[in-house]
Amino acid sequence: MAEFPHGQSVMAAAVRNFDWHSNPLGPVEHWSASLKTVVSLMLESKFPKALVWGPELITLHNDAFLEVLGNKPPALGVPFSTVWSEVWDTIGPIAERAFAGEATYIADFPLIVERHGAREQAYFTFCYSPVRDETGAIVALMDTVIETTATVVAKQTDAVLRRELVHRVKNIIAVTSSVVNSSLRNAISLDDAQVSVSQRIDALGRAQSLMAEMQAEITVANVIRDTLDPLTQDWGRISLQGPPVMLQPQHNMALSLALYELGTNALKYGALLGETGRVSISWATNPGGDFTFEWLEEDGPVVNQPSRTGFGSRLTSKIVPAYFAGQGKLEYQPTGVRYVLQGSHL
Repeated sequence: MAEFPHGQSVMAAAVRNFDWHSNPLGPVEHWSASLKTVVSLMLESKFPKALVWGPELITLHNDAFLEVLGNKPPALGVPFSTVWSEVWDTIGPIAERAFAGEATYIADFPLIVERHGAREQAYFTFCYSPVRDETGAIVALMDTVIETTATVVAKQTDAVLRRELVHRVKNIIAVTSSVVNSSLRNAISLDDAQVSVSQRIDALGRAQSLMAEMQAEITVANVIRDTLDPLTQDWGRISLQGPPVMLQPQHNMALSLALYELGTNALKYGALLGETGRVSISWATNPGGDFTFEWLEEDGPVVNQPSRTGFGSRLTSKIVPAYFAGQGKLEYQPTGVRYVLQGSHL
């Protein structure tokens, strides 16, 4: 008669080679017909299954269950409470209900398990069902399980992205509305209003394109180059100095608007108008998350204080700083425009 259990699976071979003599289940040849039948059915299944037998909760499982176990020590012949000791306070009562005759099905159940040398958040859809012997007595439970961690995390990520998308659209609409209204109020003519609104909305569009293209890699340097590229190709006159600070989407959009205003004014009236002017752009952060940004023009035309306060000044001194929960100061020094933004980049 062929050895029990039959089959060529990894766990069928493991059951055959296991020393059951010192185990509560005893030698395989002494196993009951019901135990052998359930073990055979489990080992032939391609769905992850573990059989938990007797009051000692001795574990037998199939090949598919190895994926659920990860790098845990071998579970064959070991009490189920030992295999899952880190979560037994949670799943133990569910096992008790199965031994009392109550099957339990739970979808996407969260458990913090230890399978790869460290605790990790995982999710499982499983059923603990009672197993009866030929007399009708409950002698075991069957754990039929599939890990759903990847699916749950994907759903959670999708929900976060959808909330972020709604927030971002509302943010864009609010900023666009502010830009349009303020540009119209401060325009000296309809033609001037048309040009200023169009250019500022274009700057917003470039900021959004940067967010779509760079995703999580939006840095201050990325925003500066993307915003100023349409205004000047002479990067030899613009110096950048600062660490690779990552920006949140709302900060990216606000800084893009400030840079567009500063760059446009420098091209029309300031350091980028002639051939000798220079612009130094620097930024820094501290361990507390505070962010400092400075725009400094030098060696350009003599700068005079504007006769009227336009939208650009209000944008850099009030609107943009509000997105950084900070302050902005625009100075018209004779040697060149200086703008300092202080706030939080987090």
